[in-house]
Amino acid sequence: MKETRAAEGVWARATHATPLKRDATYDRRARQAALDIEIHHTDGHTITSVLVLTPDQVELYAIQFEQLIAKREQARREGR
Repeated sequence: MKETRAAEGVWARATHATPLKRDATYDRRARQAALDIEIHHTDGHTITSVLVLTPDQVELYAIQFEQLIAKREQARREGR
């Protein structure tokens, strides 16, 4: 049986994470939201994981995303 890179103690640095094209879920019992993500590493491999957010974090990011969308629309109108 071949050892995994993690079992061998070889880890590539994570560079960024991207959301997967799936719906976010909310767990009422745990009072948290979950979003499937893909984590990208310097050696090119990816792994899937879950980004877990509290309700306060969801509200904060909703506000920030609204601001980003408004800035994007403004940039489009200005031809950038």
